Amino acid sequence: MWQILILLSVVSLGYCDDGEWKQVRTAQGEVRGRKDPASGVYEFLNIPYAKVPVGKDRFKAPLPGPLWLEPLEAVDRGIICMQPPSPFFDPSTKTMQEDCLITNIYVPDTDDTNLPVIVYIHGGAFEIGYGNMMTPKHMVKDKKVIVLNFNYRLGVHGFLCLGTEDAPGNAGLKDQVALLRWVKKNIASFGGNPDDVTIAGCSAGSVSVDLLMLSKSTKGLFNKVILESGVGVGFIAIQRNPIENAKTYAKMLNFTNAHEFFLMKEFYKSAPMKRMFVSTFLGRKDSTVIFSPCIERKKGNQAFLDESPYSIIRSGKYNKVPMLIGISNMEGSLQMHHVGIWKDSMNTKFSDFIPVDLTFRNNDEREMISKKIKEFYFGDQPVGEETILAYLDYFGDIMFGYSTLRSVQLHLEAGHKQIYLYEFSFVDDNVPVIPNTNERRAQHCSQTMAVLEGRVDEETLSEEYRNLKSTIREMWTNFAIHGTPVPENSSLPTWPTTGADGTPYMSIGNPVEIKETFLGERGKFWNKIYEKYYSAPVAPPTPQAYHSEL
Repeated sequence: MWQILILLSVVSLGYCDDGEWKQVRTAQGEVRGRKDPASGVYEFLNIPYAKVPVGKDRFKAPLPGPLWLEPLEAVDRGIICMQPPSPFFDPSTKTMQEDCLITNIYVPDTDDTNLPVIVYIHGGAFEIGYGNMMTPKHMVKDKKVIVLNFNYRLGVHGFLCLGTEDAPGNAGLKDQVALLRWVKKNIASFGGNPDDVTIAGCSAGSVSVDLLMLSKSTKGLFNKVILESGVGVGFIAIQRNPIENAKTYAKMLNFTNAHEFFLMKEFYKSAPMKRMFVSTFLGRKDSTVIFSPCIERKKGNQAFLDESPYSIIRSGKYNKVPMLIGISNMEGSLQMHHVGIWKDSMNTKFSDFIPVDLTFRNNDEREMISKKIKEFYFGDQPVGEETILAYLDYFGDIMFGYSTLRSVQLHLEAGHKQIYLYEFSFVDDNVPVIPNTNERRAQHCSQTMAVLEGRVDEETLSEEYRNLKSTIREMWTNFAIHGTPVPENSSLPTWPTTGADGTPYMSIGNPVEIKETFLGERGKFWNKIYEKYYSAPVAPPTPQAYHSEL
């Protein structure tokens, strides 16, 4: 596929207007990027940074990218990785393919070199999405940074974890490492500093950023991190039982022998890739996705992650780079549409909805703690539309809020001293009111939507929101340049590093101001629960039936 696209690119160069193009040499060959007339930013789009292994090797780490002899016209070809249908893309404008590892590079129109680099990792529950879902042109046009985004394998293709040599797990994260190595090798040619790279991401992208920081495979590839709603110690980050997840998904694909490990493994290795994607997005009562990262078995030096994030942070043996970390104030918006579907179940058996990383001695203890959690959030009121704020707080806390606070606490205990904590709370009159209330709150990943740009023309936004977007972009850019979101002599409110109780943290709203005690009493409540009942994830067990192969 790439050979055909590269040939077409070379042929089409004869019809290009050279006045709006910039040619850059990479290790794979020369590429030509075009200037966006609206922003004045040069776009180098759909550059293949690695190759996906195919056939029976489809779940292994990526291979080196292709080479080309003539300049590659780096324009948008709509390439995205294999995934189920979703509202996030129009299939008529995208080319979904197995070999999908491309990067998009946004370069300011400047002769300056050695610019700081930001690499954005897209979200989508490790199941959906693509690099250019949102673009960074407004950040780049100020001529201070270069920004990249990229595709990585998703769902079963990226995160099947059988613990075997041919499906060890975390292929999608190994794609991300390959991209960072590509940046290290090539970004200087675009005017970037390969030794000054910040990685950032939203949701699953934020979890990825955290795991990249903890992985031994990423040493020297970046020096700052920005986390936007998602951390590695959260229960949504790591599969608890990857073999059972693989069986569950195989049954969803109508494979009837999922109970036979070897047959299931061969099914995944040989089934047509286009038939292997069905949606599991946020449909589970425990708020997990079937395919997310996993703890790999310690076999050789190929593992991305062979210990739990909790254990790695507790050990202190990881790269403690400056960290900008936070959430929105309505992370539970992801489960808003389920309130009518789940309310009866939550009222009769709330224990089905509690975090999966809590382990109890017996069912009576599980039910007792579940009752305590329900009463903390809902009191003596039933779960339902009339208690929607408590419902949103609950799901927001268990999925993103508390794990963020807990991650900060663990990092501080491990000796990490440069952590900037925030909560994004900005809303204007264009944000819908929460049903059955008079309140507006910022939904999941609203901070990312403020930093980057989506499909909406920013000129149509309220002046208040445009000003807020300018402020948060300045903070994020400051962090990429200086390692702090508010350097000395800035007109922005002073932003100190945080402490173990989440004090201080920056509330990015209207106004932008420093506050104390991140999550308040809710954070203290969950601290007590997790101190007693938390159980860290482990690598897939070694079933005796196939012990010799594993």
